[in-house]
Amino acid sequence: MKTLEHWLLSVWYGHKPLAQLALLPLTALYCLISCMKQWLDTRKQVAQPVPVIVVGNITVGGTGKTPVVIWLVQQLQALGLTVGVISRGYGGKAGVATVTVTANSDPQSVGDEPVLIVQRTHVPLVVGRQRNLAIQRLLADTVCDVIISDDGLQHYAMARALEIVVVDGQRQFGNGYCLPAGALREPLSRLASVDFVLTNGQNLQVQGDTLINLRSGNPLKLSAFMGQTVHVVTGIGNPQRFINSLQAAGLTVIAHIYPDHHAFNGTELQLKPDLPILMTEKDAVKCRAFAAEHCWYLPITAHIEADLAQRLLTRIRDLVHG
Repeated sequence: MKTLEHWLLSVWYGHKPLAQLALLPLTALYCLISCMKQWLDTRKQVAQPVPVIVVGNITVGGTGKTPVVIWLVQQLQALGLTVGVISRGYGGKAGVATVTVTANSDPQSVGDEPVLIVQRTHVPLVVGRQRNLAIQRLLADTVCDVIISDDGLQHYAMARALEIVVVDGQRQFGNGYCLPAGALREPLSRLASVDFVLTNGQNLQVQGDTLINLRSGNPLKLSAFMGQTVHVVTGIGNPQRFINSLQAAGLTVIAHIYPDHHAFNGTELQLKPDLPILMTEKDAVKCRAFAAEHCWYLPITAHIEADLAQRLLTRIRDLVHG
């Protein structure tokens, strides 16, 4: 599976024209099925009593979407709005239709990103494969002014008032093809119909400079490891961005990369030589129970260009009060 993943990444973001050509018939089939599903799902949309804001992407893999969701929740809460969040709960194995997530929920059951969002924002959050059912559960349990859908851009059965797309500023859109010849979930033309596009590394910056110890919770400036060699253990959508940020801070990295939403069990942290182990906050929510004293994670925060942030928040406030 890991070999297939690496090969696909090399096709999407490298120069493998023959492989791309061989996959194009499957891409044509994928686009046909996607268009039919979109048409059918759109016809089944049900209006929601409060605005639903989708934060998603049009590519496979990590773009920085979760930090944007956290930023948006915190900004709207600061405006005095009651916010709820729904999520698919990728990587989770809950066997029921919907689950309410708490800060102490098992990430292996409900997904790592939902637990991270709740831990950072204390927002009411429901996960479910069917977004409309998750919305129903959320509104049954909580009075919300606005709902944020963590991902779900392609879930057209869910009506939405506003769409925000997060783009990876480094990898962009790869070779520009849809799956499986390329990394796109939808054609690039889809961007023309969304309300806001946030490009990670341009009008969106996702940064962090303080590590947190998984055992003690004590903080430590990332610069304390400058010039040192560290292990990096991570299972996220785009691990190279995290690795690049550590190398830019002057660290020498020994990388141990696992698939996105990997279910850590502790053996991944038994590494030699005995060096500090660094990971993302998304990894940390799954590793805290068995982490050693030399394990650290790096919380990151989204920073959106001021004028764009103001336009985005004003638009949502108008939707809520309109």
